[in-house]
Amino acid sequence: MSNPIYQAMNGSRQPNMMQQFRQFMEQMKGQDPNQIIQQMVSSGKLSQAQLDQAQRQAQQMQGMFDSMRGMFGK
Repeated sequence: MSNPIYQAMNGSRQPNMMQQFRQFMEQMKGQDPNQIIQQMVSSGKLSQAQLDQAQRQAQQMQGMFDSMRGMFGK
């Protein structure tokens, strides 16, 4: 199952990750990410199961990043 958030950021081409991130940040300026996600769920572009999975993955990643902070003295 493909990730619609990734597809929206990626389109049909494969730019490098930093370019992709810059484009995403530019598109998101001034917008409420929670509202966008809710619109995607409401429209069916993103299922609740996909959203739940992405949230679980984000929580796991947050734990990894939190543990890395100690390596940098913060």
